[in-house]
Amino acid sequence: MRRTKIVCTIGPATSSDERLEQLIVAGMNVARLNFSHGQHEEHGRVIERVRAISARLNIPVAILQDLQGPKIRVGTLQDGGPVTLVTGASLTITTRDIPGTARTISTTYNALPQDVKVGNRILLDDGLLE
Repeated sequence: MRRTKIVCTIGPATSSDERLEQLIVAGMNVARLNFSHGQHEEHGRVIERVRAISARLNIPVAILQDLQGPKIRVGTLQDGGPVTLVTGASLTITTRDIPGTARTISTTYNALPQDVKVGNRILLDDGLLE
């Protein structure tokens, strides 16, 4: 039994019947749908097409739904922002509702103190800031 699977992310460039069939014939085992983008109705139509083509070709294809996690936001910034962050400088993140500065910012995520420990990495802006 083969343990390796070929997972293909399905998006606008790969969601047509023709392209889906090409991917399935070429060996796609799993069709991944990124629910961070697109509409649920469109994802539903893609799932129906993958299942129909998979059944017609008699080639099983799994569906993987990649779900977006919660968006954690920073609070307001002093004087309407922006603030300049300096590489290597300390930044305090608080759940208190305060105007943010280059040294301290607030967050809408009230469970942050319970979910992180001293020394944990915290990534901001989809990982652009650490």
